Order: sequence, then structure tokens, then C-alpha cells
Amino acid sequence: MSVAVSPSPSGGSPSPSPSGSGPSPSPSPSANPTSFALTLPPGGATITQPPQTATSFFKIAPNALVTFGWNLTSVLGTPSSITFAAVCTENGNTYTIGSVDGKATNIVWDVFAYQQANPETPLAEAEYTLHMYDERGPSATIAAGLMSPNDQLQFALYTPQPYTPLASGWTCTGCSGALATRPQAATFALLVTLLVGVLSAVGVLRRRV
Repeated sequence: MSVAVSPSPSGGSPSPSPSGSGPSPSPSPSANPTSFALTLPPGGATITQPPQTATSFFKIAPNALVTFGWNLTSVLGTPSSITFAAVCTENGNTYTIGSVDGKATNIVWDVFAYQQANPETPLAEAEYTLHMYDERGPSATIAAGLMSPNDQLQFALYTPQPYTPLASGWTCTGCSGALATRPQAATFALLVTLLVGVLSAVGVLRRRV
């Protein structure tokens, strides 16, 4: 279960209880606690979208939105924010996707809009690793009750080829090559047939002589 309350005021130690008022109430955990009991497991994130069973391919095109979904597990200190970045395995560039509130469970990335807005660092047609981390950064130390950085999801981006109608001169290169080999194959078959016929005729004549 996630526990989140506002942080303690700066410079504020808890005020002592008035004498005779009984035991002090238990302190509430902060929204960004520095530590929890070491016996607790570290928190983490499980990616729910897209599936991690195979690499997902997303196209860089208008209205082609990419949604990443997740669930937090064993996280007791709700993050203030969660940041996402895509790291290209081909060129090593890091592309910041954005940040969301720590209670969010998905983020939508408009890859085409990103491409248009960042011409100096265009997205490559390649495979990427999704990096997900809280406000402590991508190199945060794994700690009990806090969300650990996640880099388990891989996906790929590609640019679809534009449609060219037949009237505009579209041709199928593979089809043309296949058609070009058909006359050659037919000629070869005809020659083989003639050769077999000639050899058969010669054999018949020899038997008669």
C-alpha cells in the first residue's frame, strides 16, 4: 500500500506534547521519505504496456501515439514525479519523453510531434531502451520502500514509407525481377524438351539399324 503525506515543514522538529496529554501520536511518513526500515523490500515498477514478451515497433507518423503503462510495487514513499527517457542503442542519444505525477500509471508520447520539435536531434530508426526513474534521478540507489529506476523495456521506432499510387509510377521491383526471369525459364525448358526428343529419336533409330 502506498503511503503519501506532505513533507515536514523546513527546520521543523516535531513539537513536544503538552505535559499530561498522554503519549505522542506516531509521526506520519513524508511524501519523499529518506529511508524506511531495512527489512522492507525495495520498491519498483512493472511495465504493463506495451507487453514485454517481444520488442514492440512504433511508427514515427502523425497521430501515432505511444502509450507506456506501469504499476508500482512495494513503493511506500510515493514519488513526487516519474521521468521517462528513451535511450537509443544505435547512437547512444537520450531522448527525454517527459515527466508525470508520481501517482500516474501511464504516459503518452507523441513521437511525431517530438520529431518535429527537435530537428537537431531527430529520432533514429532503431531500437530503444525505456528509462523510468523518480525525482532522485536515473542513478538513484536502490532503497527499501522507494521506487527503483527501471530500464527493462525495449522498443523500436521506424518511419513508414509514403504511399505511391500506380498512376504516379509505382512499380514493384521484386515483381519486375520475377517476371523478367520467366521468359528465360521458359526458353530453357523448351531447349531441354527438344534435346530429350532428339536423343530419344536417335535411340529409336539405332535400335532399328
